[in-house]
Amino acid sequence: MAGLFGNINLRPPEDINVRTVRIGRMKALVLSPKGGAKKAPGILWIHGGGYFLGMKEMVYMSRALRLVRWYNAVVVSPGYTLAFQKPYPAAVKDCYKALLYMQSHAEELGIDERKLIVGGESSGGGLTAAVCMLARDRKEVKVAYQLPLYPMMSTVDTESSKDNHGRVWNTRMNHLGWKLYLREKAGKKVSPYASPSFQKDYRRLPPCYTFVGDGEPFYSETMAYVENLKKAGVSARGDVYHTDLHAFDMLAPDVPPGPEAISRFEEEFERILEELELKEKARKAKRTVPGKGWTKESRVGRTTAPRAAGMKRRKKRPSLK
Repeated sequence: MAGLFGNINLRPPEDINVRTVRIGRMKALVLSPKGGAKKAPGILWIHGGGYFLGMKEMVYMSRALRLVRWYNAVVVSPGYTLAFQKPYPAAVKDCYKALLYMQSHAEELGIDERKLIVGGESSGGGLTAAVCMLARDRKEVKVAYQLPLYPMMSTVDTESSKDNHGRVWNTRMNHLGWKLYLREKAGKKVSPYASPSFQKDYRRLPPCYTFVGDGEPFYSETMAYVENLKKAGVSARGDVYHTDLHAFDMLAPDVPPGPEAISRFEEEFERILEELELKEKARKAKRTVPGKGWTKESRVGRTTAPRAAGMKRRKKRPSLK
């Protein structure tokens, strides 16, 4: 076990640009290519740590780093509030604010707001799912894709999280994490923003890719999330690797199945970029109507009709309670 932690690296790499920004009271790291970025994919990457451990610098040992290095993406890693400081919903609020920041500062960051992706590992994967659900429900920002890796999503024990003695993370640690995050509500039915496994409506959530070890606590909830998305008509894929080592891609990246998982993840990211490019081309094509180059921007005299009597008002903003 001790040898695993030799792979931990929290120092910024020299071959990419790293700067710190403030989002309200929260600090976040912005990672971008040395040559600069323009209309790049923008990735909100949320670190793990069971909701009560971890730091934004963990992005340096995450899957996100190579997305900047090899695919010219821009990554934002928020230093969200940990559970021992404040319980739910503090972390979700912080991460959602970071997503809104990316949208409102897209030009400054060099990102394309139509290519916003949310990802993270472990509890960061659980927060990824929660932020995507909140974004869908509040309709303030659109997430193009989600990458919740071996996500911590269920405060209730599952087949794989109960009596689990996996390496790094196990049943005892899992109960502790949820207890700190949800306090007296741990292990009970709560909002899906708090424990995404309680979500009932998976429609219109972003497409998803994930992977997980078959011997770790989060195997069952990860695969259930993938299946629920697919049942709702959302594109979702999940790869399974034979290991009981939680976060094996970060702690043992050079030991099987680490290399295979990393390679597959990057193949999937390439496919995601191709998919987003095709969507963008289709969007631009729809803007122009066959004929004399008429576009929707050329319409004039367009007016907004007053609200009809008895017409339903916009739904109340979803609560995090």
